[in-house]
Amino acid sequence: PKAARHPLTLAADTFQRLGAPTWTERARAELRTSGLATRTASAQPSELSWQESQIAGLAAIGLTNKEIGERMHLSPRTVSSHLYRVFPKLGITSRAALRDALARLEEGQGS
Repeated sequence: PKAARHPLTLAADTFQRLGAPTWTERARAELRTSGLATRTASAQPSELSWQESQIAGLAAIGLTNKEIGERMHLSPRTVSSHLYRVFPKLGITSRAALRDALARLEEGQGS
């Protein structure tokens, strides 16, 4: 099962980009069977609110939660809470992946 995770992840991402929800869910189901948690089909990147998008963009350029909070007049804890909700929506698990995930999101919306 561990050996199948990488190809299944690639397949799920490809099917999602192609707009094939049935195949996307099938690949994700296989990933879950292999023991890897996946985001649900209902968590689409387009569901980012304006505030979540702004916070994610600032975090992607390397600002800390405190710096983002100062710019947006929010507490660092509120910024953290927003990022906690943004990561699964973008299908990522770390700040380091934010820049690439946001770039993919923009590409998808530009089409």
